[in-house]
Amino acid sequence: MTTSTGRALGLDLGEERIGVAITDDSRAVATPLEVIAARDRVHADERIARLVEEWQVAIVVVGMPYGLDGSEGHAAKRVRAILKRLGATLPVPLVTYDERLTTVEAHRILDEQEVPGRDRRNMVDMVAAQVILQGWIDKTRHG
Repeated sequence: MTTSTGRALGLDLGEERIGVAITDDSRAVATPLEVIAARDRVHADERIARLVEEWQVAIVVVGMPYGLDGSEGHAAKRVRAILKRLGATLPVPLVTYDERLTTVEAHRILDEQEVPGRDRRNMVDMVAAQVILQGWIDKTRHG
């Protein structure tokens, strides 16, 4: 289910940090937004809910960490459990998008922008969320 109006929020659900990205109003471009500490799940879920409300989000796109062979391992099962919990509380649909190699792509983008290593820790999660969300945008626009 894809809602065609309203912003989309992208999430890269790591164990330590959650990278967040947002689209523009026309849902054409994804931009890194913030990083949420993931250890406190209640706080993290509340922050995601506030972002959905603040940014008037119509859909949440969550990176699904499939293995390179397409299988679902421990990380994918963890994300599915989070999706189930978020889906019960958020007032918008959640969809998944294959996030294989998005962290590699995020590091490549940060390399191109010459971001020093000390600044990367939080930025890589936001940029990975941006890569996930932009991939979903491009796929939904071009089939």
